[in-house]
Amino acid sequence: MDLRPVLVVDFGAQYAQLIARRVREARVYSELVSHRLSASEIAARHPAALVLSGGPASGYAEGAPQIDPAVFELGVPTLGICDGMKLMAGDLGGAVDRVEQAVEAERNLEVGNWKAVAGGAAPVDRAAAATAGRPVCARL
Repeated sequence: MDLRPVLVVDFGAQYAQLIARRVREARVYSELVSHRLSASEIAARHPAALVLSGGPASGYAEGAPQIDPAVFELGVPTLGICDGMKLMAGDLGGAVDRVEQAVEAERNLEVGNWKAVAGGAAPVDRAAAATAGRPVCARL
């Protein structure tokens, strides 16, 4: 059986290892990889999906980690978490706005169809922290 991994792209966040572990706990094969990989290197691994982690610095800080924008043309389902989402939004033509005061809350996260991503895993139901300090917006 050929396992297609979920690649967790590490931008330096302390929780990148945790993300990879949580994916594995859902009985899905995952690998932690560097943000420095090119799109062709990522494509060569035949990922089922990508998860872009956050990083220790704002995605807008000078010298902040980036990813090869061609990654978004691979047709691989991609989830951005924290700065990973903001980076993805910016690379895909969106905008990240600034708000005066961040809003923090806990929300229930339910992923009922991991099977569609990686073929045969149990549904996931967990509490997740939600922070809205820099909302992502579409550019119209």
